Amino acid sequence: MASMMERLHLTHPFHFVIGLTLWCAWFVAVYGGHAVACEAAAPAPEQGVFTLLNGGLLLVSVLTITLLAALALGCCHTAKQHQGRRRFNAAISAGLYLFSALGVVFVALPIIGVPPCL
Repeated sequence: MASMMERLHLTHPFHFVIGLTLWCAWFVAVYGGHAVACEAAAPAPEQGVFTLLNGGLLLVSVLTITLLAALALGCCHTAKQHQGRRRFNAAISAGLYLFSALGVVFVALPIIGVPPCL
């Protein structure tokens, strides 16, 4: 249990892969969910951008961006409190979390701005 708690600390190298893994999970969930929703019950094209499907995609995207940004800020604050390897790990993790959050923003904007199921 103690080693598990050490991995949750923001200076652990485990966080090098968490941000990109969260981005990957978001990508698969959003695009997979979008494809399944379009196949099962596609909204009418006359509805335009403001559909329940786009709203759901927006909600999932905003939650993911918020989580990744919070983790990036947490790593930045933790990096300021440590020296040496722990500071390096936290700073790199913060950058990777920020990169992942920007990746979500970059990919989510076209999904949200275009009518679904065209």
